[in-house]
Amino acid sequence: MSKGHLKQILLITDGCSNQGEDPAAMAALAKEQGITVNVIGVLNNDETSDGGLREIEDIALAGGGISQIVQTKQLSQTVQMVTRQAMTETIKGVINQELQSILGENESMEDLPPEKRGQVMEVVDDLGETIDLEVCILIDTSASMEKKLPTVHEALLDLSVSLNSRMGSNQFCLYTFPGKRKPIDKLMSWTPKIESISRVFSKLASGGITPTGPAIKEALNAFNKRTRRGMLEYGETAYEETDY
Repeated sequence: MSKGHLKQILLITDGCSNQGEDPAAMAALAKEQGITVNVIGVLNNDETSDGGLREIEDIALAGGGISQIVQTKQLSQTVQMVTRQAMTETIKGVINQELQSILGENESMEDLPPEKRGQVMEVVDDLGETIDLEVCILIDTSASMEKKLPTVHEALLDLSVSLNSRMGSNQFCLYTFPGKRKPIDKLMSWTPKIESISRVFSKLASGGITPTGPAIKEALNAFNKRTRRGMLEYGETAYEETDY
């Protein structure tokens, strides 16, 4: 987090990756760049995938984020909860670092007296409503996700309603994997209007491989392009930008 921005990758998937870079390694790289990786695993009652569950946990752990396994019908509430909880945890982590620089390395927010800890949590809650948020959404559209995609659509629309009630600004972009002709497709460039997802969701087609690692890598490219664009707007170092 820097200059009042929180950056998140929100990965929605139900299976194991099977092509490209190690997704946990890509998530670790995202964490190094100040981007939290949160993973929601969408499973039905008749689905069991120990390898997939382990991978979901590993990606979130490496990316400093939250992992959650849900049934399809619970997806809407979970997407909102994970996004909000990840915001809170990230802000708490930054504040803890600030407190350690003041109180010393051996003390954290939990060591404060209850009244002081309550005051810090008020600051955390306030920042959660006012800080600027950037979320790159990655949707697994492999064959097993076909019947779940309408629910994913509804969940993201509900997320837009929830986040639009915040005072801080929101920016979203959307990628799906696998793509029609390449591993990852960009469906939506950075926009404050996640509800515009309705116009692109009809383009989704399920099937094929599950290149989760390359998808996370492409999300990092999306954040980096956005950062470079911001530098150009402020007259700093010039970069030539291209879309993949």
